[in-house]
This record gives sequence, structure tokens and C-alpha cells, in this order.
Amino acid sequence: MKIGLMMPMGERHAERGPLPYPVLREMALRAEADGLDSLWVADHLLFRRDGRTTGIHEAWTMLTAFGAVTSRVALGTLVLALPFRNPGVTAKMAAALDEVSDGRLILGIGCGWHQPEFDAFDFPFDHRVSRFEEATEILKALLRTGRANFDGRYHVARSIELRPPAAPGRPPILIAGKQPRMLRLVARHADAWNAAWYGTLDEADELRERLERLTHALAEEGRDPSTLEITLGLNVAFPELGTAHEPPARVIAGSVEQVADGLRGYEAVNASHLIVSLTPSTTDAVALLARAAMLARVPVAAG
Repeated sequence: MKIGLMMPMGERHAERGPLPYPVLREMALRAEADGLDSLWVADHLLFRRDGRTTGIHEAWTMLTAFGAVTSRVALGTLVLALPFRNPGVTAKMAAALDEVSDGRLILGIGCGWHQPEFDAFDFPFDHRVSRFEEATEILKALLRTGRANFDGRYHVARSIELRPPAAPGRPPILIAGKQPRMLRLVARHADAWNAAWYGTLDEADELRERLERLTHALAEEGRDPSTLEITLGLNVAFPELGTAHEPPARVIAGSVEQVADGLRGYEAVNASHLIVSLTPSTTDAVALLARAAMLARVPVAAG
């Protein structure tokens, strides 16, 4: 089971504004040095709630920077909002980052959900799944075949060619979705699926419901479930380190050993890659997570 780190990109992880890049870089370097498997970034433009606006670092720029200072960990987007970028340009960007990172990119995509950022940056919020479906057709065709011809309601791609092309079968495409229509797109197009954010497995009733819907979507598409990787986003807290920020309500919290047990529990739902959002958002917490990950990967003897 792979275990990765969700990079703390937004203001909620710090006292004053998002954590500066040097701090994030140190966290990325610690994750790589201590044996974690991946680094992930969220893709947002701003958050606007209750009359207050907060910020977040730009996802693709930061992920590229993390790729430049690491050499082993996978680099993932959880998830890239396709409506923010032309799908052909997104394919071009993905092929380039996968090349410069030596095949480490995991291209997670979604249709977005936070309407205030769509409104603020003048992106249409209507028919998001329909727009996402068309964009995904173009994106996948370019990455897998190097060409796209598409004439849809929301997107048009006329004789696009990806030059230089992406490496064969790369990057893997991850789609996050929970409703039946999005899950059908997962079954049709994705190499991996993600659901988030959870604490301990025994409290993750919603996850079980989503997995049942996913199984149904795969059956409808005639797809072997073993061909789709299951990835999950989890909240983890280490109270011993102290923090000014309360952890989420759903969280795996405790000692390194307790966190390891909580992570290991997700083997029961065939999760192969866990993506952890940490409280506190510090390098010391990354080190503890790496220790917990090491323990979680050790099989528990029967009896």
C-alpha cells in the first residue's frame, strides 16, 4: 500500500496566509527522504465563504517545483479542475511535467465544486459534468494517441496533435467522483479513482456507499474492477505535536502506532494508495507520518 502526503497549500494550514514555498519544499524533501510515496496538490483559485476570501498557491506551478527538488516520489493533482484550463493545453502541460519528472505524474482531474472561484475568475459553472465529460474525451485522446478531433457542445478540438507526444500509457489518469454520472466516467476513462476525506474506516459509512456505486458503474461499463486503482484521501492528526488548528471531525488521530493501525485498516477495502492531509502541517508531522506509513506496510501476523 502506497502512502502519500497532501501538501498544505492553503491559508487554513497557517497563521498568516498560505505556508511559504521554502516551508513546503522542506516538507516535500522530508517526505521523499523518509520514504513516503507521493506528493499531492489541490487545485483552487480562491475560497470565499461567509464574506471572507482566503487564498491558496497555484497547483501546477507548485507541483512542478516539488518535482524539481525531488527524484523519487510520485507527483499528483487531487484534483486538477478541468474547467480552469483548456483540455488540449492541459494535456500539453501534463505530458511536459511527466517528461521532466521521469514519469512520476499522476494526473488527477475533476469538474470543480466551489462556485465563488468560478464566478470570480469568469469560468462557467453550469453543466459542469457535461463540460467535464467533453474535456476528458479530448484530454485522454491526446495523451493516449497524440491526436484529438472532437466537436461537442462545450469544447471543440480540430486536428490537435500533441508534439512531442506523451510517453505510452502515461500519465495515469485519476478521476474523483461520487455521483452515478461521474462514476460512469471513472469506469470509462480512469486508471484510478479517488474518494476523500475520511478518518477511521469504521466511521467511513459514506465510503462504503460510494464503493457500491462504483462497483455498479464498472459493471455497467463491462470493466474488470481489478483494472481500476482505489485511492483514498484521509485526515491524520498527531496531537503530541500540538497545533493552533483543530483537526477535521473525521480523522485518524493518536500515536504513530495508532495512526499506522488506522492506515492499515483501509486494506480491507482494497485501497492501494492513501493520500494523507496532516494536522499539524509541519515537517515534524511529516516525519511521524513516514514512521506510521512504514509500520502500516508491515503485514500483521495471523493469530
